[in-house]
Amino acid sequence: MTILIAGAGIAGLSLALTCHQLGLPIRVFERSQSIQALGVGINLQPNCVRELFDLGLEPDLDALGLRTSQVAYFTKYGQLIWAEPRGMAAGNHWPQYSIHRGHLQRLLFDTVLERVGTKAIITDASLTGCDQEEEGVTAHFRSADGAQWQERGSVLIGAEGIHSALRSQFYPGEGPPIWGGAVLWRGTSIAGPFLDGATMAMAGHEHQKFVTYPISKADPATGMALINWIAELKFAPDQAWRKEDWNRAGNPADFLPDFESWAFDWLDAPALIRGAQEILEYPMVDRDPLPTWTFGRATLMGDAAHAMYPIGSNGASQAIIDARVLGLMLKQRGACEDALVAYEGARRAATNAIVLANRGNGPDQIMELVEQRSEGKNVKPELVISNAELQDHAAHYKALTGLSIDALNARPPIIDPALAEVT
Repeated sequence: MTILIAGAGIAGLSLALTCHQLGLPIRVFERSQSIQALGVGINLQPNCVRELFDLGLEPDLDALGLRTSQVAYFTKYGQLIWAEPRGMAAGNHWPQYSIHRGHLQRLLFDTVLERVGTKAIITDASLTGCDQEEEGVTAHFRSADGAQWQERGSVLIGAEGIHSALRSQFYPGEGPPIWGGAVLWRGTSIAGPFLDGATMAMAGHEHQKFVTYPISKADPATGMALINWIAELKFAPDQAWRKEDWNRAGNPADFLPDFESWAFDWLDAPALIRGAQEILEYPMVDRDPLPTWTFGRATLMGDAAHAMYPIGSNGASQAIIDARVLGLMLKQRGACEDALVAYEGARRAATNAIVLANRGNGPDQIMELVEQRSEGKNVKPELVISNAELQDHAAHYKALTGLSIDALNARPPIIDPALAEVT
């Protein structure tokens, strides 16, 4: 029988392409009536880029995104704390990409339709739950007009994101996502590139932060690029805020005054905010790590399994790794509970650790350390934090997330090319 995938986001579509590559039958069910290029920028780490290259998507990623050259951390006064090369510039065999999330999702969606067929994805299909039998699983769906139907498959994969219905069935008392007090205003602006034109830059500290990076190459005629930016402010977690107002249009009056002085010699943050094409407001939420993802012939992946703070550029990257490991287990063990248990055994502890590390501010913690040790004053960062401590902090997070350069370069591919039935 068919592998049923609920959710046509980055996780579900990556799994669909992986299963197709391995000769496994799939059907994808997406709650939206159509796939739009929504959202703003994300970063894809070398460990997941490797997997997308193995799916034959290198030319498309180069056409849509930008190879990130470095990540750089600055104080709220614009002083450099730490910078390190990324991707191939750092010695990885694969690049890091800065890319528009919606464009990546659309690429994956169109590639599934092209490779698997136009009937591979069913839209306007919200998963409402499932029943299981010894030989398979029955998934229940509902359309926007209220129509309901069932689909039978060998296994069901819940890839429906942070508000997963399958997760709610497994954990009915869990409640809504957890808000830690931070609100993100995310936007894109057409502007001149900063620094080397391919840097992911972060300035500030835990309670006020500005993150920005280009997600397109500079236009040869104008010299302008599409710049992604995130303005973040942290409030008391018990403060009344629009915590569940997802994709709300952002109002610059709510945050621009806090960043008016953040015009540095290398970046003019208030000018980027004023030049925004669109601003979206998000509460920064995650979910507690789960004790298990798999119940019989159904399991979770991506944000449905391990929703994490958008720190360290790991959300989409870890979802793609999920897809490759899960596809491998389904190929090796068959579409059965044993494969789902093996996948969870390979992934749950690792991703749960990232969820918890990101709650501790992940790699961005070095900015908070400088803020605390300098008592918020404009002092040279090297006076309060050593280069050795910065290196150790960066190395620890890389090891935690599977991004240690030598280890990643030496690791065999998740899916041996000999297993692939479609290239």
